[in-house]
Amino acid sequence: MISLFGPPEPTLLERLKDSVTKTRTELSAKVEQLLTGDRPVDPELLKQLESALLSADIGVRTTKEVIASLREQVTQHKLVGAGTLKQELKNQILKILVAPAANSNGNAAFAQPRVIFVVGVNGTGKTTTIGKLSNRLKKEGASVMLCAADTFRAAAIEQLEVWARRAGVELVKQKSGSDPSAVVFDALSAARSRSADIVIVDTAGRLHTKSNLMAELDKMKRTAAKIIPGAPHDVLLVLDATTGQNGLNQAREFWSHAGVTGIVLTKLDGTAKGGIVVAIARELNLPIRFVGTGEQIDDLVPFDAQTYVNSLFD
Repeated sequence: MISLFGPPEPTLLERLKDSVTKTRTELSAKVEQLLTGDRPVDPELLKQLESALLSADIGVRTTKEVIASLREQVTQHKLVGAGTLKQELKNQILKILVAPAANSNGNAAFAQPRVIFVVGVNGTGKTTTIGKLSNRLKKEGASVMLCAADTFRAAAIEQLEVWARRAGVELVKQKSGSDPSAVVFDALSAARSRSADIVIVDTAGRLHTKSNLMAELDKMKRTAAKIIPGAPHDVLLVLDATTGQNGLNQAREFWSHAGVTGIVLTKLDGTAKGGIVVAIARELNLPIRFVGTGEQIDDLVPFDAQTYVNSLFD
C-alpha cells in the first residue's frame, strides 16, 4: 500500500520540528513570557496572547475564534492559571489542524494510476516539490511518471527533466508551447499502458487572477478524467510559507477555482510566521500534506499536526 499521505517516520518528525524553529522562536518566546508563573488569567493577558498569535500569522479570523473559546472557558472557571491556558491553547490549535478531511476523491484508492496535479504561482518551488515527491513515492515502492504540462516555459520542462533523472522516474513531455492538455493525454495514456502507480502533473505557474490560465487548468482536468476515471485524484497547491497571509489568499482562490485537495508548504524553515499553517487549515478546511525542509531531494516530509504543535510551544 502506497502511504502517500501516511504517518511520517520518527526521523522525519525531527526534520519537521527543525523547520518550525523560526516560528517557534517568534511565538513560543511570547507565549512563554505571558504564560509563566502565577499570573492570573485576565482580559489583559488574553489581549496580549491574541497579539502574539496574530504576529505569527495565524490570521485574524482563526485567532479571534481561538481567543473567544479560551475566554469562554476562563469565564466558566475551567482555565484558572497560565499553565492550563497554555495547554488549552495547544489543544485548540491541534484540533484545527486535524479537522480537515482527506478531501480526496473517494475513488482515489482504486484508481490506476493515481493522478496528482500540482498547482501554484511561479516561485513557490513547485517543480522542485514535484521532484522531491516523486523521489519519496518511488522509495515507498511506487512506479511514478512525471508529466511536463508546464509548456509555457522551456526552462520548466528542462528543470523537470533534471528532477526526473535525479529521482529515477520517467518523464512524458512535448516541445515548449505545446497544448498542455495534449501532454496530459499522452502521459496518462502511457501511464495506463505501462501500469504506472502514480502520475504527477506539473502545471504552469499561474496567478489565480488569470482567468485564461485557470480555464486551461480546467481543460487539463477534463482531459485527465476522460483517460482515468476520477482524475485528478488530488490537486496539491504549493505555497511559499514566507508569503504569510498572501499565501492564504492564493490558497483561497486556488481552492475555489482549481479544486485543491491539499497543501505543500515550502520554505517553512525560513519564516517566523509559520502560523499560516493554522490559518489555511481553519479557513479552508484543507490539510497540509507535506512540508519542504530544504533544497535536497529528500527534503520533503509529511506534515504531522501533533509534532507541529509541540514544536511551536515546547
